[in-house]
Amino acid sequence: MKFVLLMIGKTNGESLQKLIEDYQNRLQHYLSFETLVIPELKNTKNLSVLEQKEKEAEIILKIIDNQDDVILLDEKGKQFGSVAFAGYLEKKMHSSAKRMVFVVGGPFGFSQKIYDRANGMISMSPMTFSHQMIRLIFIEQLYRAMTIIRGESYHHE
Repeated sequence: MKFVLLMIGKTNGESLQKLIEDYQNRLQHYLSFETLVIPELKNTKNLSVLEQKEKEAEIILKIIDNQDDVILLDEKGKQFGSVAFAGYLEKKMHSSAKRMVFVVGGPFGFSQKIYDRANGMISMSPMTFSHQMIRLIFIEQLYRAMTIIRGESYHHE
């Protein structure tokens, strides 16, 4: 199974990007993982929030395949501790889906079309994080989950 993190807009900030790249490199040891970045919409001043979300949805839906297991990183999603998240991923890895696509929306979240297409939602915390920060938090937790699954010493209880 291939894991994909699909994001709207590039990561701002060199320090944040370096941390993300560090965990991406670590993940290559455990699984096939890639990030896909959808460029931020241009000329949004004349668009409502709903119109922006709909335009982003059109792009996301072109990238997602019908067979993909699509999981939204969304504040309304299910919350996991790190060990439970590892268990969730381990079960998913035994499914028939070829790709598991985690989606980070833009600053206004997702359109209803994306919610309707999703196979599930995960909340990374009851706290709100910027869509920039959640990238690092998610990738680190994905790495942590892989070390838990393998019984390695990165995670301590």
